[in-house]
Amino acid sequence: MGHTDRTAQSETSDQSRYVIRAGELAHDSYELDLTPERAGWEWSSLRVVALAPGKSLTVPGGEHEYLVLPLSGGCTVQAGGERLEVAGRESVFTDITDYVYVPRRTEVTLTSAGGARIALPGSKATTDKPLRYCPRSEVGTGLRGAGPSSRQVNNYALGNDVETSHLLACEVLTPGGNWSSYPPHKHDEHTEVERVLEEIYYYQVRAGEGDAEGFALQRIYPSPGHDIDVCTEVRGGDVVVMPYGYHGPSVAAPGYDLYYLNVMAGPAEDSVWLMTDDPHHTWVRQTWEDQEVDPRLPMTPMND
Repeated sequence: MGHTDRTAQSETSDQSRYVIRAGELAHDSYELDLTPERAGWEWSSLRVVALAPGKSLTVPGGEHEYLVLPLSGGCTVQAGGERLEVAGRESVFTDITDYVYVPRRTEVTLTSAGGARIALPGSKATTDKPLRYCPRSEVGTGLRGAGPSSRQVNNYALGNDVETSHLLACEVLTPGGNWSSYPPHKHDEHTEVERVLEEIYYYQVRAGEGDAEGFALQRIYPSPGHDIDVCTEVRGGDVVVMPYGYHGPSVAAPGYDLYYLNVMAGPAEDSVWLMTDDPHHTWVRQTWEDQEVDPRLPMTPMND
């Protein structure tokens, strides 16, 4: 899968370009501040904010739309003269969450009474949408794949009611030992069945016995016309940016459940997720018909 004759030196170069380790882009209240400029592209961004109990953070308005998506804890969102209460959740491994869509050119103040970690998945915006509170009942949840390819998907800005200019965002939960983002797929050209989408993967790994730190593996390899080669270990707080190429699998090490937040955006204005499988591996989907979904799923409560 994805075999190339590229040198170890070039592979190391790709690792440093596309893999961002936890803390590498931290400053002030931000555990992560990944801008399009740092990613080397135009559209997608991701910030992760850590708020101590009782503390606030003001996020200036700009040309980017984003979600206020709690990873743990809840918060108050003040924007455009509105005050929105977001209940949040204990952790990404225990529940889905309510959230807020923030349009471009909107200053926001985030406050958390009990402390919170909040993701701000974003995209450059070209149209104006309304500020919107989104209850957890609007999260699109489902189980995908079967057998060792079973995973849970939570859609926050992908095929559900929230309107965005260009932003797509979802979460994937993969039980330890399983593969997700599989079969490998791509979205790096605009066709009837595919869209150009820059993608960010942000990882969390559930600790094992005795709070042992877990890990996962991530693969990206060349697609027609695009040269990229990444095969890396990832741990909690790490990020991989995927400008093009076939990506997958994301492999959860046995004993360690894997979470990742996907942030996608591109130039198309239809806000749809269209991708194509690597034709060498798309046949794997047919095998799911004869397999059961992993009984460890769903990992969190889901919507009907």
